[in-house]
Amino acid sequence: MDETRSKSEGKETDDEFTEITLRPIELSDVDDFMEWATDEKVSQFCTWDTYTSKDQALDYIKNNAILHPWLRVICIKNRAIGAISVTPNPGCLDSCRAELGYVLAYKYWGKGIVTKAVKIAVSNIFEEWPNLDRVEAFVDVDNKGSQRVLEKAGFLKEGVLRKFRTIKARSRDMVIFSFLSTDVLFE
Repeated sequence: MDETRSKSEGKETDDEFTEITLRPIELSDVDDFMEWATDEKVSQFCTWDTYTSKDQALDYIKNNAILHPWLRVICIKNRAIGAISVTPNPGCLDSCRAELGYVLAYKYWGKGIVTKAVKIAVSNIFEEWPNLDRVEAFVDVDNKGSQRVLEKAGFLKEGVLRKFRTIKARSRDMVIFSFLSTDVLFE
């Protein structure tokens, strides 16, 4: 038996991380969703609190995530390991803008998965929403990993918005990034 093969059986390889896909979330994704939603390392920079029950997760998926205008799960072999969303700006004067958000299970951090998911999402969203000119992302100043994701995906860092968003009952400074429909995605 090939020793290398036996060591890798049942584990993801780096090649598998390049085969990520995005698809709409389903109620059957709840167990995978719980992997990242119950992890405080994952939720620390998110606006939502760490989930504590499967019922809470099912309620969110059913009443929010499935109904969201553009929320996809990030998948490896169709297994949800995170999520990415693009939310249109609700103001009719600013319908040319939308906000990007993403989350990934901790064990997949640092493997380029979210960078690839961001590139796929941005490419798709400008095709699906032809009136969209700008995708924005707001990242906590202390979330250096997420800032690197956006830079690697070709987003432009525009500056720091002081005390811009409340996260976990604290006003936080946020770095704003943007990608325009006329910008070129990095390969």
